[in-house]
Amino acid sequence: MTDHTQPQQPYHPPRPPYEPTQPITTEPGTTVWPSGSGDGGYGGYGGHTPPPVPAPAGGPVSRRRAKRGVGLMAAVAIAAAAIGGGTATLVQQLSSDSPAATASSSVVNGTNVSASSTGTVAGVAQAVSPSIVEISASSTSGKSTGSGVIITADGEIVTNNHVISGASEITVQTSDGKSYRAEVVGKDPDKDLALIKLGNASGLKAATLGDSSKVKVGDEVVAIGSPEGLTGTVTSGIVSALDRDVTVAKDEDGAGDGGQDQQQQWDPRQGWPFEFGGQQFNGDTGSSKTTYKALQTDASLNPGNSGGALINMNGEIIGINSAMYSPSSSSGSTAGSVGLGFAIPVDTLKADLDSLRSGGQS
Repeated sequence: MTDHTQPQQPYHPPRPPYEPTQPITTEPGTTVWPSGSGDGGYGGYGGHTPPPVPAPAGGPVSRRRAKRGVGLMAAVAIAAAAIGGGTATLVQQLSSDSPAATASSSVVNGTNVSASSTGTVAGVAQAVSPSIVEISASSTSGKSTGSGVIITADGEIVTNNHVISGASEITVQTSDGKSYRAEVVGKDPDKDLALIKLGNASGLKAATLGDSSKVKVGDEVVAIGSPEGLTGTVTSGIVSALDRDVTVAKDEDGAGDGGQDQQQQWDPRQGWPFEFGGQQFNGDTGSSKTTYKALQTDASLNPGNSGGALINMNGEIIGINSAMYSPSSSSGSTAGSVGLGFAIPVDTLKADLDSLRSGGQS
């Protein structure tokens, strides 16, 4: 009898109840296997843990440490795949310390931080201080100290009328310590403005006149002047209000009742007299007075700041400091500046400049 052997059929295992997980490729050369269907299993095996991989006999400890490092990189790679392809480059950087791998990393684009101090109090002070001067005005009644703003390189200086009113001699000291004799070119007592001119001056740094119509409440400002004779003092604050009706002494006759040019007869810390809202402050303004619209600021002003500059953060003059309030007791002592200062808007000055140059209301 002849034996007939049936050919053995190949064995095909049953189709698993899940779709085999496909690899996720983040970048060429980096392949990450996902963690499965979200049920906490391993590689989609539904909770079955993979069989442990036996360690090579006699393998060095460093091999085990290296294997832990690979596990860490795999975990990082899984997180990178979840976040997005842009983070997957981290895996390549961790897997190699070579300079070539570091050079291939993405470049972060940024904006360079400017080293310029424009827009800061220090920057404004540095830029504008050379344009601010100290003015000493002598008269038969005594000597007063105020401030002024250089507006031309050959020595035209703007100040308050009450600083130079009645003066027989005017001396100006610039920020570099040089002294000049000055003459009155023109004055406008109604606006409390005056223009003086230095003798034999050239190459001075003129200030930039800004636009006070653009000033807003809350704008940062810097004040520079010579309070109490302290040349080049810088203070800062904000614009507190606009269009304040401030009344000041109009000429030497009115100022003789306590004006800045007569401050030697008063406590020099008391401030110069002015009126606001029907009340008088810092002394009697006298019978001859004028009222103008002023910028109010909380930048500290004291006697000697009168005629100096109120400056915006672009380094532009927006006002000429002209009055301040300082509370005082009956004994003449004072608390100093309390943040109530006033300045003539620079637009008022610009509109009056031609008149001042032609002599003004002398």
